[in-house]
Amino acid sequence: MATTAGAAAVVLLLLLLSVVTTSTISLSYPIMGLDSFLSQQSRLDPQATNDSFLSLPSHLRKALSSASTHHRHLISSLQLSLSVSLRVILVGPSFSSGAPSLLSSYLSAVSSSDHFHVISPFSTDHRHHTKHSLHLDASLASSSLSSQISYALRSQISSTPNSLRSPLLSIPYTTVDNIIRQHFEKEKPHEGVYIYLLNLGPQSKSYAYNYGSGESSPAYTKCFGSLWTGKDRYLWVDLAAGPVDYGPALSGDGVLPRGEFHPLAALHGGPKSEKALLADFASLVHSAYQVLVVPSLRIPVPFENSLIVQFVHVYGGENKDSNGLDWKTIERTFTDEVNEGGLLLGDQSLRFKTYDLRYADCAICSFAISRSTNSYTSRFLFDNYTLIVSEYLDSKRLHQILLDSAGEFRRLANIPEEEFGRVLPVYVFDLDQNALLLLDRYHQSVAFKDMVIAVRTRNAQTVSDYSCNGRHMFTQTRELERPLVGSILQSMWGVSPTHLSWSPRHNSTLVDYTWSVGQTPFGPFSETLSLSFVQKDAARRNILLTSLNYSLTSAIDVLESIAAHGGERNLLKRGRLVEFVQRWNLFKYKLDKAVSALSHLDFEMALYFLRSSDHDLYAIHSLVYHASQEMEASLVCFKDPPFPWASFSGSVVVVFALFYVYTKREKLFSNKRKQF
Repeated sequence: MATTAGAAAVVLLLLLLSVVTTSTISLSYPIMGLDSFLSQQSRLDPQATNDSFLSLPSHLRKALSSASTHHRHLISSLQLSLSVSLRVILVGPSFSSGAPSLLSSYLSAVSSSDHFHVISPFSTDHRHHTKHSLHLDASLASSSLSSQISYALRSQISSTPNSLRSPLLSIPYTTVDNIIRQHFEKEKPHEGVYIYLLNLGPQSKSYAYNYGSGESSPAYTKCFGSLWTGKDRYLWVDLAAGPVDYGPALSGDGVLPRGEFHPLAALHGGPKSEKALLADFASLVHSAYQVLVVPSLRIPVPFENSLIVQFVHVYGGENKDSNGLDWKTIERTFTDEVNEGGLLLGDQSLRFKTYDLRYADCAICSFAISRSTNSYTSRFLFDNYTLIVSEYLDSKRLHQILLDSAGEFRRLANIPEEEFGRVLPVYVFDLDQNALLLLDRYHQSVAFKDMVIAVRTRNAQTVSDYSCNGRHMFTQTRELERPLVGSILQSMWGVSPTHLSWSPRHNSTLVDYTWSVGQTPFGPFSETLSLSFVQKDAARRNILLTSLNYSLTSAIDVLESIAAHGGERNLLKRGRLVEFVQRWNLFKYKLDKAVSALSHLDFEMALYFLRSSDHDLYAIHSLVYHASQEMEASLVCFKDPPFPWASFSGSVVVVFALFYVYTKREKLFSNKRKQF
């Protein structure tokens, strides 16, 4: 009998352990058939308009039913991280065979998993829930690639005359880029971003790369550099070029200093050991990874099917002047990228509309400009120090006036009301005055989350507060095309300028102009309108990261709501609990697939999984909402416990015993020595 009872107890204990184990395991193993099912659904329904859960076979639903349902475990399972592949190729005979491993060790020591960040969030939280981690692959380039680039450089240097205005010889960037692009195209399939570090040794003359046509003049400064970011996912840095320096002329953040203190100029200082040089190169690669490969978001960007850019040209003269403000050129910059499969996701569409408005016929325009005009004084040394008063427009005040008067602008310019999609108005004030007038003293165009504002006058150029290679940069104030392209990228797609990034350690925005030369529409040193892979990838990644962050935030909210109602087992009945577990596991599975697709730069597949997971997230919210509505408050009355007579009687006896001892203390504790 005792043996039977013991066996029954053991069986019961094993059953309890199995229940506990079933309720605490997570869905970490792959489910056979789920991948193929979702792949088939993505082909049948690429826009994820239907709920894939409703089409799940019974055996897949059963497999999705076994997982943890404790809210703390579920919250911890939402810590997602993108694995970002970065391949560094060392080009040049001076790199030893151990250089790749040493460079990898330096980068692994400085690189850690970090969150994506937003420079200007809609709330106070700059940090995204999603993390990113660097997966590095460093290798030596073949000797043929090194000799091919060296020969092309020597030939170009020998055939280029010396410059009268610069100690650096101007070499077209295409001299090197054509060779590296061919090498990159042969490296298919491409995994991640390629960084080519060139150390080809000293040349007969100092040189740097020219990114446009023509040379510098007394009235125009061209900024030479030593790097280039391609349209495809590669960039190269010529460490032997230069040394170059660019940034704020007098004071300010982000300057690339003259000398060997910046990693770009590491080869131009005194002799260094290979370890010291590779440490500088590792710093350069880490900076490129943070700024170009995983840049901060300028603003959160929700997904919209229809994107509309409205150009509103407010001109002051009798006739419009399109010189420096060619709408078709700006539109072509974006449509060319869209036609090549960039910028847009899924079924998104991009349209441009142009509206004209005479300044004399727009009373609200005159009011906005006059109310936003401020002045400042500058001290100049002529024969003696002289104070000069200049005017500028306060962009924030102008933005608020335009926001409050949006209806009046639409009426005056005959702008129809758009029912669907994301609409970005671009207001350009083309004023008929000779005095220089900029936004916030320095900017031709300023981007806000809901509009872009630009201004120009008859003044053709001015000396900026930036310098490049010892010469002041000139701002062509009539040329608005490139500033407008950069501002539209910021407002419509949340693309950060290449010189801005959010630093959680400083809790502020950092400014660094290292990567602001070459193919970028941002900054005072670039001349090109075209976009590199940095802007094209960031435009699509930002939308997906915003959607992913919203899904994670919403999922955490519903889990906290479940915990507030006493846990899922108290809130959800048996049928709803099973569906909740199935929905949750499918939701988490799709998020993992979306993150995996993002890691492989497959933005379309990531969009499908995110949109498909929205159905599961909505169903989870519905389950919790309906269950919380059915909960009833109840008051359970318990019987009063019986009076503790035993303990009360014992306490009374102890008290009387102590009282008796106290009254007889003289007799019980008298001193025996007093008897003699």
